Amino acid sequence: MTAVRRDGGDGPVTATLADGRELVGDEILVAVGRRPKTSDIGVEQFGLEPGKFLDVDERIRVKGVDGRWLYAVGDVNGLALLTHMGKYQGRLCGDVILGKDVVDLADRRAVPRVTFTDPQVCGVGPTEQEAREQGMDIRAVKTGTGDVAGAYVQGNDIKGTSQILVDERRRTVVGATFTGPAVQELLHSATIAIVGEVPLEKLWHAVPTFPTVSEVWLRLLEAYGL
Repeated sequence: MTAVRRDGGDGPVTATLADGRELVGDEILVAVGRRPKTSDIGVEQFGLEPGKFLDVDERIRVKGVDGRWLYAVGDVNGLALLTHMGKYQGRLCGDVILGKDVVDLADRRAVPRVTFTDPQVCGVGPTEQEAREQGMDIRAVKTGTGDVAGAYVQGNDIKGTSQILVDERRRTVVGATFTGPAVQELLHSATIAIVGEVPLEKLWHAVPTFPTVSEVWLRLLEAYGL
């Protein structure tokens, strides 16, 4: 992208690309990335490269450090650059130091994420494309986020899509994506279903309240064929 302009005070945004093409949209989301702040904390004393993410094992310990005493929590390890995941890793690190038995961090199936745009986009687990690339036998099931009566608590003519990915072999949810207003509140139920490996037959009996947007779970399971 070489240039951006907006026609009028509230008109569309036009982006010009290096090859001369132009893309037009209501808004442009700029995501420029992040760099780990490991340049001036002395990591080179332990054979690590300054300015790079610190590669960690399943117990948050930095790889390549003798004695396995150095831990890296949060964005600095590059696993999941999200505040809630950094907080989770901090709790996990404390458990490891105290000698508690912890879940293998290498199992990173359920990283919840939200893009706080309007409407919101949120998801947990792999996308449909990622799941298929990993060789998973999945079935994608969709329903309209605004197609339940409870959507009216968010306003009229609510739009959006809710989708779950079902592992056909185990009949459990492995991924979920929601778009629409305030859909971030649907995400934790999906995270629980994935982490807990809840069979669809049991999930069917987790009754959503009326009138709430969470009834999309009922529509999704019905669309699957339960």
